[in-house]
Amino acid sequence: MGKYTNLAKDIVTNVGGKENIVSLKHCITRLRFKLKDESIANDDILNNMDGVVTVMKAGGQYQVVIGNHVTQVFDEVNQVLGITETADSNSSEEAGEKQGIFNAFIDVISGIFQPILVALSAAGVIKGFNTLFVSVHWYSQTSGTYNVLNAIGDSMFTFLPILLGLTAAKKFNLNQYVGLIIGASLCYPAIQLDTLSKAGKPLYTLFNGTLFQSEVYQTFLGVPLISMNYTSTVIPVILICYFASKIEKSLNKVIPDMVKFFFVPIITLLVSLTLGFLVIGPLATFGSNLVGSAILAVRNFSPLVAGALVAGFWQVLVVFGLHWGIIPIYFNNIVTNGFDNVMMPYYCTTFVTSAVLIAMLLKNKDKSFRKVAIPATISSLLGITEPAVYGVLIPKKKPLLISCIVSAIVGGFYGFFNLRKFAMGGMGFFELPGMIDPKTHSMNNVYIALIGIVLSFVLGFIATMIFWKEDSSKDKVATGQNDEEKNVSQELIKIPLEGKVLPLSEVKDEVFSKGYIGKGIAIEPTKGEVISPVNGTITTFFPTGHAIGITSDSGVEILIHVGMDTVNLEGKHFKPLVKKGDKVTVGQKLLNFDLEEIKKEGYSVITPVVVTNSAQYKDVVTVSDNGKNLLSVLV
Repeated sequence: MGKYTNLAKDIVTNVGGKENIVSLKHCITRLRFKLKDESIANDDILNNMDGVVTVMKAGGQYQVVIGNHVTQVFDEVNQVLGITETADSNSSEEAGEKQGIFNAFIDVISGIFQPILVALSAAGVIKGFNTLFVSVHWYSQTSGTYNVLNAIGDSMFTFLPILLGLTAAKKFNLNQYVGLIIGASLCYPAIQLDTLSKAGKPLYTLFNGTLFQSEVYQTFLGVPLISMNYTSTVIPVILICYFASKIEKSLNKVIPDMVKFFFVPIITLLVSLTLGFLVIGPLATFGSNLVGSAILAVRNFSPLVAGALVAGFWQVLVVFGLHWGIIPIYFNNIVTNGFDNVMMPYYCTTFVTSAVLIAMLLKNKDKSFRKVAIPATISSLLGITEPAVYGVLIPKKKPLLISCIVSAIVGGFYGFFNLRKFAMGGMGFFELPGMIDPKTHSMNNVYIALIGIVLSFVLGFIATMIFWKEDSSKDKVATGQNDEEKNVSQELIKIPLEGKVLPLSEVKDEVFSKGYIGKGIAIEPTKGEVISPVNGTITTFFPTGHAIGITSDSGVEILIHVGMDTVNLEGKHFKPLVKKGDKVTVGQKLLNFDLEEIKKEGYSVITPVVVTNSAQYKDVVTVSDNGKNLLSVLV
C-alpha cells in the first residue's frame, strides 16, 4: 500500500465513485476531474480532508487541490481507478465538453467580462452619479454638464459590443482585431433598427400577424435582413466571435501560409458577420418577443406570479440580452396608459444585489475580491447592476441564485400590490419620484416601493449570510507530511526570474492568491529564463515544462509555476534544461521559455514562487539584499 493510497480512495469515493469520473488529469498542484455529475461530489468532506487543500470548480472541471505531491496522489488515484497515467492524462477533452454546459457558459461569460470589470464599474458609478445630480436638480438633463458626464458613463454600455469583441476574441483564440471589427460592426449606426425606422418606410413585413412579425428595411443579396438594436447587447457579439474563431481555425488549416495574412481575416469577417446579421440578430429579436409575450400572459393570469417571474429572472435576462423583450412594454405602457406595472417588479433587483454584495464583503476580506466588489456595490446602489452581475455574482454562482430567489420574493410583493411608475427616467433610489401619481399626487406607490426596498436589503443580506460560504474561509494548508515544525533561523531564497516582484494576491488563481499552496511571491518576468533559487534537488519537473518543484538541501520545498493555465500549451514555448532528480546550485539555469510567444497565445506570464511547506516554518517574508535583489526569507 502506497503512502497516499487511503487518501486516493477517499478522494475517488467523495467525487462520486469511479462510475462518476469521465476523465482525470493533473497539473502541478491539483487533480483535474471531469465528472458526469458534480452535484453528487461531497465538497465539504473533500474540503476538510487531510491531504486536500481545497476544492475548486472551473471550466467544467472539478479540481481537487493537493499541493506539491500531486503526482504521487495522481498515481495512487489511477491505481484505485485501475487505469494508466498515459491513457488518463491524454483523455479526450470532448468528453468533458459534452457536459457541464452551465459551468462552461459561466466560465466563458466570466472570462470575457473579467478584463473590463474595472472600466465597467467606473462607468456605472459615473452614470449613477449623473442621474443623482439631475434628480436633486444640480443641473438639468439638457445641460452640457449632463451630456459630458453621460458620454463618459454611458459610452461603456452603448459600445459594449466593441469591448466584448476584443475580450471574446481573446477567450476564443480569435484574432483580436477581428473581434474588435465584429463589435464595431454591430454598433454601426446605419445597421440599427432605430436608425432604419426613422429613415423611411419598410420594404415589406415578414411573418405578418404572428408573434414574429418583422418589418424589413433592407436586404443582403436579396435575403431579408431583420434588423435590431445591437448597441449595449452582450450575447450577439459573443456568439459571432465564437463562430468566427471556428471559421478562422478552419481557414488556417487549408489556406496556404503565404496568403493567410490577407485571406483569413477577410473570409472570417464576411462569413461570421453575415451569419450574425442574418441569423443571430433575428433569433435574439424573436427570443425577446417571446419573453415579453410570456410575461404579459402570466400577468393577466396572476400579478403576483408575474412580478416574481420578472424580478426573479431579471438578472438572467440581462445576461442573455433578453430583457429587451420587457423594456419596450415598459415604454409603451407609460406612453399609452400613463403608467407601467408590468416591468416595475424588477425594481427590487438593484437593492437585492446591493444587499448580497454587502454581506459578501463582510464575509470575504480578500483584497482582490474587494477591489471588484466595492465599486460594484456602489454602482448597484445607484441602479447599475451589470458590474456586480458579471464581476461577482456570476463567478461566485451561488450569490447569483440567492439574488434571483430573493428578487422573486420581493418582485411578487410588488406585483401583488400593483407597484406603478408614471414617468420614465432615473435609476435606483432616484426612480422614486417617478412613482408619484401626477394626477392625484398620491404617494402610495412610493410607500410600496420603500417597503420593497427594506425587504430587499433585509432578505438579501440575511440569505447571503446564511447560505453563502466563501471557499477561501478555510485556512488550513496541506503539506502531505507530518513532520514537526522546523525552527529555521534564516534561509535565503534567490528570486528565480528577472522581473517585477508582486504580492501573491495579484495572481489570477485562488489556489495561489489565497495562499492555499503556501506563502511566497509572484513575478512578472521580463526575461524567459528560470534559475535555481537554492542549492537542492529537482523533485518535480512537469512534463509540459511550465512548473518546477525544488527541495533545498535544508528541506524547503519551492514551487515555480510559469504563468497561469500554461499547462494547456502542452510544452510549447518551454525548453527544460534539467530533469527530475538532478542536483542544482543557486543561479543554475533550469528552464528557458519564450515570453512573447506565450503572451501571444493569450496566457498570463505572472509566475508564482511559493514555499509549499511554509506551514512548517515560522514565516515567509520578502527582504532586499542591499537594495538590489529581493529575497524570500524563512524565519
